[in-house]
Amino acid sequence: MLKNEKIRHLIMQFVKFGIVGAINTVLSYIITNTSYYVFSVNEQISNITAFVITVFISFILNGKFVFNSQDNFWKSLLKVYASYSITGLFLTAILLYIEEQILGIPHYIATLMNLIVTIPLNFILNKFWAYRQK
Repeated sequence: MLKNEKIRHLIMQFVKFGIVGAINTVLSYIITNTSYYVFSVNEQISNITAFVITVFISFILNGKFVFNSQDNFWKSLLKVYASYSITGLFLTAILLYIEEQILGIPHYIATLMNLIVTIPLNFILNKFWAYRQK
């Protein structure tokens, strides 16, 4: 690929990743807050539930429409869950604890604040590790 084509390809990947991310962000926000506020589920369990559902959706959409992955289904799925675990479970769990339990920030605000940190990290981990082209 020529340099301009590579740049255009990278930009298109980022835009597509952003679209998939926007879909999953909305779904995750709805799932975590519905389970927390409507069903009185613990905030961490709400977060894990949203994580499991939306990472699988992300895996399917990103693999097909963003990174055109041809890798082994299970290997790629495990890598995607691992990469999102870093940001979507561990980092978010730590941030939620600090924001809600220590700083007293409401759950609906804390979940939005966390997106500023986790979205860029997710793209980097997916692009350069989970869906890395050989």
